[in-house]
Amino acid sequence: MANFQKLTSRGEDYSKWYNELVVKADLAEQSAVRGCMVIKPYGYAIWETIQSELDRRFKEQGVKNAYFPLLIPKSFLSREAEHVEGFAKECAIVTHHRLKNDPEGKGVVVDPDARLEEELIIRPTSETIIWSTYKNWISSYRDLPILCNQWCNVMRWEMRTRLFLRTAEFLWQEGHTAHATQEEAEDYARTMLDVYADFAERVMAIPVLKGVKSPNERFAGALNTYCIEAMMQDGKALQAGTSHFLGQNFAKSFDVQYLTKENKFEYVWATSWGVSTRLMGALIMTHSDDNGLVLPPHLAPTQVVMVPIFRNPEQLNAILDKFNTLASELKAMGIRVKIDASDKATPGFKFAEYELKGVPVRIAMGGRDLENGTVEVARRDTLTKETISMDGIADYLKSLLEEIQNNIYKKALDFRTAKTREVDTYEEFKEEIKKGGFLLCHWDGTPETEERIKAETKATIRCIPTESFPGYKEEAGKCILTGKPSNKRVVFAIAY
Repeated sequence: MANFQKLTSRGEDYSKWYNELVVKADLAEQSAVRGCMVIKPYGYAIWETIQSELDRRFKEQGVKNAYFPLLIPKSFLSREAEHVEGFAKECAIVTHHRLKNDPEGKGVVVDPDARLEEELIIRPTSETIIWSTYKNWISSYRDLPILCNQWCNVMRWEMRTRLFLRTAEFLWQEGHTAHATQEEAEDYARTMLDVYADFAERVMAIPVLKGVKSPNERFAGALNTYCIEAMMQDGKALQAGTSHFLGQNFAKSFDVQYLTKENKFEYVWATSWGVSTRLMGALIMTHSDDNGLVLPPHLAPTQVVMVPIFRNPEQLNAILDKFNTLASELKAMGIRVKIDASDKATPGFKFAEYELKGVPVRIAMGGRDLENGTVEVARRDTLTKETISMDGIADYLKSLLEEIQNNIYKKALDFRTAKTREVDTYEEFKEEIKKGGFLLCHWDGTPETEERIKAETKATIRCIPTESFPGYKEEAGKCILTGKPSNKRVVFAIAY
């Protein structure tokens, strides 16, 4: 049952508010394993909705699901130098395959005779094991493209962890594709980024910026990383999804070639793309308030909850008759409904629980409502209530859910717009970045400049705008730090 001790306000301590909300709304908790989390049933139900919505979209792009091993031979990671360098410090390593009883009777110990001939890496990402597999799948142009995805867990040995945002083990999906041409692979990487952006905005109600990562922020082993960036309520950026054009790097590392129609051998071209349970963190920090979660209806496990208020069993039965009829209508419309007639808590307690858990619409019916043929409808996004006639209530609720979805998105978009501004000097930049938000600035295109700005302000280039960027324009300008020429602004922010 939810914990209703009042949340720390966002204004008082945003980080503490977030940590409290994750636990009190029954989303997740710390586990007995250092750096790992337990995702609780309610949190997992939201993740399942994310999963099913994305999976459907992937399959529309021709993607098929598969599963690849959790353990990767250490030698595989050595084949792509940039890739291994990017992940080397985060790898957990399996060295032995057996335990034995402690001779001194103190439980079990690692059997020193059971050392592996070659150490195995718990996957931080799966490019290497997948490309060693693709070598067996690809011989001719007829075998291409390969469009695979897997839903799985990965491990990156994070030292400073935070539920959903940064944990040693987390859940994600990773897509890995193989193509005959560079153009086809690049197009597919951009297509999958569009899939992520559409999902983030239409389902999660999170406005995102699409762009390309700078070389400093690029995925290890990629030629290009496309990304979507979201803004949290504290003005920090959060990378919500990435899609990578890998070129032929992994194909060359694992000697994956195909015979062309012209009977020539060519290396294949690759992409990879993924989102993770970080999206749960993005969801919380984009929409939620000091009362708890605010869930967009398209994502909420329960979209409408019905709570009867009754004095006796007869009254309860009469209300439940009305609720059951309405629930059947709503379910036929594809709306996820719950009737809470349990006697374990008072109606007031239930109201507080569903508010904390972010259920978009709450319906209550008492004796007077029963007589009048009305219900009380409460909106989670605005915290407003109104009394509505039962006549045509199903259609009303269907349109209300869409109104709430759009309102939540608009609120987040308006916030981002207000916190996005152009900055032209480094002195102004250093002051403005303290206020949070996205700063649009000219940059000379060098990694050295970005590194110095990061060292001095903690800000990084979140993305380099592309043509699909809102208000995209090329304009002559001067780098805020070096004064060297620049042809467009990039997005700086402090990020999670």
